[in-house]
Amino acid sequence: MNSSATDSTCISRLRSPLWCTIAGAGAGVLLGAAAPTAMAQAPVAPSTAIQAGPVDLTFGGFTALEMVDRNRNEGADIGSDFNTGIPFPYQSIYHMSEFRESARQSRFSVKAQDALSGDVTAQAYLETDFLSAAVTSNSRESNSYTLRMRHFYGLVQNNATGWYLLAGQTWSLATLFSQGLTPHDEITPLTIDAQYVAGFNWTRNPQLRIVKSWGRVAALGLSFESPQAVISAGANAPGALVNQSGLGSGLENSTTTYSLDFAPDTIIKFALDPGYGHYEIYGMARGFRDRYPNNGAGTNDTTWGTSGGAGVVLPLVKQLTFQVTALAGDGIGRYGSAQLPDVTVRPDGSLATIGAVQTLAGFVLKPDPRWTAYLYGGLEKADRTAFTNAAGTTGYGYGSDLYNNSGCDDPTGTAATCVANTRSIQQVAAGFWWKYYQGEIGNLQFGLQGSYTRRNTFTGIGGDPSTDISMVFISFRYYPYQR
Repeated sequence: MNSSATDSTCISRLRSPLWCTIAGAGAGVLLGAAAPTAMAQAPVAPSTAIQAGPVDLTFGGFTALEMVDRNRNEGADIGSDFNTGIPFPYQSIYHMSEFRESARQSRFSVKAQDALSGDVTAQAYLETDFLSAAVTSNSRESNSYTLRMRHFYGLVQNNATGWYLLAGQTWSLATLFSQGLTPHDEITPLTIDAQYVAGFNWTRNPQLRIVKSWGRVAALGLSFESPQAVISAGANAPGALVNQSGLGSGLENSTTTYSLDFAPDTIIKFALDPGYGHYEIYGMARGFRDRYPNNGAGTNDTTWGTSGGAGVVLPLVKQLTFQVTALAGDGIGRYGSAQLPDVTVRPDGSLATIGAVQTLAGFVLKPDPRWTAYLYGGLEKADRTAFTNAAGTTGYGYGSDLYNNSGCDDPTGTAATCVANTRSIQQVAAGFWWKYYQGEIGNLQFGLQGSYTRRNTFTGIGGDPSTDISMVFISFRYYPYQR
């Protein structure tokens, strides 16, 4: 949850928090990475690396005290739920605000790197925070939240040929880059909200990635990424097996479910840096599976979803950068911050992929080394994927006009029939970061963000209710490794 690092050097480079936690003389040029472009001009910090035998260790991270005030209560920490977490008037929490303070986005990172032989280099990178919740974690007394693995991977690169191999957990290849396809060059929104912005395409999951680059001009990558489906079984779901509970003895979370995956999500992306701006295009294929009927005599059903995406980063003027991304196709819900569903279930128990569009546009303005302002607008939209029985009297799937929405807007909560499948999520987020101290001990930053999110639903019995939420975030961060 994706995360937003905001050291002024990092912001000027439009880097992800993963990049921003890396300091030192070697931080500006990752193994085999191209030199900073015109939109990435900033001085490199003095080295904070230490020698551990043949390996250089570079530490990074920040402390964070953050606050959020929501006009409707989600029961969420510093990462918001842009979809089903936004309540309707029939729910009591719709009429209650929510205020929280949190230090859980505080982060620590360490990078180990050295040359193997000749032009071959290797690195390992670990990044953690506390935005996870094990079954026993709570906020009552000791704030005993689990340490979370954000990134942990190994990378081997041949700098002479331009090839690299990455194995481990990091940003999906679907995430927008600022240049090339090199780790730490991803562009993540600068929001305090750890769920970023609706329309932002990302996951952080295990993957095997192979990339070939041609100098600073072009790169082609192929990634096989850990699968997991977001499933909307429907209000009248047939008896299909679409997921299974985690097995505690198998070291999965026994309080949630896992989809019945059989193949990795596969992404191929081409990136071009012709001298002005950054451009990329990619395709993705995903497989989904269920079993119907849910017994030994049933059969397995397999469904495929394909999609295509593109992204552009343009330095409009010296201080202003524009970015835009779009992803469209079938079964892409997982790859958007709002987490709309990938698939639903037909009356015969087979899976149907849900068509969707996700897009995000943003401006980042840096009028002064101490100040960075941002504005993002995002949209995630799903297609109605609905079915009926032979008599046409019962609705199935996602967004059926036979689903009952009549109780959604009842403030008394007495008629609590509210299926309300989400049709679209629209969001605007704006904010700034102010680096009010920069010195030998690092830097101190203050951040302020506001956002407005609207959730629209498909028409059903009782209409197409909508709901919204407004949020304000404040952040105080200390980057001891960024001078």
